[in-house]
Amino acid sequence: MAEITAASVKELRERTGAGMMDCKKALSENNGDMEAAVDWLRTKGLAAAAKKAGRVAAEGLVGVAVSGNKGAVVEVNSETDFVAKNDQFQAFVRNVTEIALGTDGSVEALATAAYPTGGTVQEVLTSNIATIGENQSLRRGAVLEVNQGVVVSYVHNAAAPSLGKIGVLVALESAAPADALNALGKQLAMHIAAANPLALDESGLDQEMLARERAIAEEKASTSGKPAEIVAKMVDGAIAKFAKENALVSQLFVMDNKTKIADVVAQAGKEAGSPITLKAFVRFQLGEGIEKQESDFAAEVAAAAGI
Repeated sequence: MAEITAASVKELRERTGAGMMDCKKALSENNGDMEAAVDWLRTKGLAAAAKKAGRVAAEGLVGVAVSGNKGAVVEVNSETDFVAKNDQFQAFVRNVTEIALGTDGSVEALATAAYPTGGTVQEVLTSNIATIGENQSLRRGAVLEVNQGVVVSYVHNAAAPSLGKIGVLVALESAAPADALNALGKQLAMHIAAANPLALDESGLDQEMLARERAIAEEKASTSGKPAEIVAKMVDGAIAKFAKENALVSQLFVMDNKTKIADVVAQAGKEAGSPITLKAFVRFQLGEGIEKQESDFAAEVAAAAGI
């Protein structure tokens, strides 16, 4: 059996909000497997892991840029928030986001793209690491484009124009006037920043994630003592609810909390005199999915002093 360390118990507590003894038992029951322990706690109703899964742990900036019918979003990480406020770092993120408009948005394409002042993006990044004195990384990028219509960008918690902690792109395909599309796109982008949908519609939800949610729902329902056919309906209901709450078009608009996003788009199309298609969206949240190592400053000082 795997050793259950204090560090693993602490990590599980931070991820789930469950009690220390519950976390220890979860790890013991699952042979130290962290992900299995998270699921075990969720099946017992002892964790809110789904809400914690996207927690922000890394520093840096997310940048957005739009040109014509094309938009780009890029995340560049740094070790501290102090660097994110650095003019040199902000200029780099802004330039890289503009450069992304001419690429497919992939890190590979961005890294080898030419930088305005000379050299490649990767070479300038390497130079910045040396001059700023802190590790930085070009983590991810994405590009959206429409044939007719607009791509609208939005930044939440802006640190500077087009730079912040959450960056959103919304692609709307339509012959409607640009001002109407931009107004709708801004509202949708703000909704996406707040509601954090996992996919455009239910068909776009990750199948592995749905299978995991189904397994958790089955485990919960199996303890209800109800007949098998009722349990099956409970599980199907739980998955349908999960899909509805996490697919953008079926989410309730945060502006009124009663209208589905699909209906918001349809109504906007009627008012604009031309159908509007919500083609795609991208949402980058700074540090999403990255765990930051916490340090014990007192312990570090003691170790350095040989205590």
